[in-house]
Amino acid sequence: MPAFDDGHKATELPDSSVVETDVLIVGSGPAGGSAALLLSTLGIPNIMITKYRWTANTPRAHITNQRTMEIFRDLGIAEQVLAEATPHELIGDTVFCTSIAGEEIGRIRTWGTGADREADYRLASPCSTVDIPQTFLEPILVKNATMRGTHAQFSTEYLSHVQDADGVDVSVVDRLTGNHYTIRAKYLIGADGARSAVAADIDLPYHGAMDVAGSMNITFKADIAEYVGHRPSVLYWVIQPGSNVGGIGAGLVRMVRPWNEWLVVWGFDITEPPPVVDEAAAVEIVRSLLGMPELHVEITGTSLWGNNEMYATELQKGRVFCVGDAIHRHPPSNGLGSNTSIQDSYNLAWKLAAVLNGHAGEALLDTYSTERAPVAQRIVERAGRSSREFAGLFDALGVTDAKTEEEMIERINERKANTPAGAAKRSALAAAMATKHYEFNAHGVELGQFYKSSAIVSDGELPDPERDRDLYHQVSTLPGSHLPHAWVGDHRHKRAMLDLAPYTRFTLVTGVAGSDWASAADTIGHELGVPIETVVIGPGREVTDLYFDWARLREVTESGALLVRPDKHICWRADELVSDAEYALRRALTAVLAR
Repeated sequence: MPAFDDGHKATELPDSSVVETDVLIVGSGPAGGSAALLLSTLGIPNIMITKYRWTANTPRAHITNQRTMEIFRDLGIAEQVLAEATPHELIGDTVFCTSIAGEEIGRIRTWGTGADREADYRLASPCSTVDIPQTFLEPILVKNATMRGTHAQFSTEYLSHVQDADGVDVSVVDRLTGNHYTIRAKYLIGADGARSAVAADIDLPYHGAMDVAGSMNITFKADIAEYVGHRPSVLYWVIQPGSNVGGIGAGLVRMVRPWNEWLVVWGFDITEPPPVVDEAAAVEIVRSLLGMPELHVEITGTSLWGNNEMYATELQKGRVFCVGDAIHRHPPSNGLGSNTSIQDSYNLAWKLAAVLNGHAGEALLDTYSTERAPVAQRIVERAGRSSREFAGLFDALGVTDAKTEEEMIERINERKANTPAGAAKRSALAAAMATKHYEFNAHGVELGQFYKSSAIVSDGELPDPERDRDLYHQVSTLPGSHLPHAWVGDHRHKRAMLDLAPYTRFTLVTGVAGSDWASAADTIGHELGVPIETVVIGPGREVTDLYFDWARLREVTESGALLVRPDKHICWRADELVSDAEYALRRALTAVLAR
């Protein structure tokens, strides 16, 4: 990535109580921090405010999937993230057991770590899924955003806003001094979480419900490497009498840092008064789930939270946009929360920059809702379904209607019996475990974001997939699809296809026979004032098709072309070189940019 100076400064008007900027971001979590970083990378002046004094103080979100790692690669921060993350090979042996030290019921290889799925994941992306707690990720996003030009204001709370034809006046308060002032922005982004004040103020329409179940987090330190190091994972599910997370009947022991920092998730009845758990009670819960009654445990925190199943059907109003948990609120199943939040910002930021730089008409901004609202719906529905699918596991074990602790233990143990009932239970258990692939290996949900909007020049619908659309990612170059992954380069360097299409421009991809597209792109880019570069892939060019994979994946002839947006979605394609390439490209690009 190029070096960035601090030249994008907010300026004060003569009235010192008003500050101006192009974009104001409310919230510094994964959605807000990435929005700030993306905008600053594009040279757009922005201010990011948060009512908190610093970034996340609990681990919260952690699974970071391939698509998000691609964004970090695009932004030049992937190595920083990897330096703080638990690597791919240590996150996937997800265990179901009666306690960490007790009997194991079974395991499932998750996040593409199993041999049967590893090829799917490696063929789909140059990046691997890793685990980085939100406490480690947020500082990376905020630091890099600030280094590139973002003005980050902590202990600064959003109060309200009023928008007009030219901008948004946002009232804020400095929580340290009590000083009220106004930030005048051309656009406002609400990245202020599941209780978003910004979303409430623009009255976004929602489907679903909040607080459908209650959960408690207990963070603690304890070295239990001898019980988990041989089966490394992020998640250890404990099924035992008394364990109850959000009504699903299991406690969760989650690795925060291997293998001595942990988080326990423990459920409570949200219709009753919230539980008060002191240190002694927290220690008892931890020791019970670990099955280690004498273990020395250092409790580092407790917190309560509600499981939600709600998504917004519109994501914006006028000059105000919402991203992240403000528009999709769901259980942590599938690990989609922070990933989708960052991907929301990735979709929105380049569009704001294009409009602010005069490259696009304002109608381009309407495509944010059109493209991302269906994603919000899909991930909320999938996460909710995955959470409920745990019931199949409990049904298979026969513990759903167990009345006593003794009966629950007896039914769990029945799976060992050399009897017809034991055999039936073992068969049912295997089938129930297979269903959990829809939570832990839902590759199609993680990567399969196909856009339909006026910013896509469509030439058809995706064909019906040959494999399950939730479990498997469908690769295509049909406009609306994400640019497929392939390794290309030269005799000295290997590059991923996404490396050829940086976030700072449009990219036209063609082959040797389509070399004339380059002059057309150069002419149209200068004519429209839009940054666009042509990449010609083939022998004798700067980039060659190293393994001949790109020829198989491109779905157009060698003389054809793919127009790739800054967010790596293909927005137009031509099957072959046409006689009036300038006309064809001009028509496509002006349509995409609402010119």
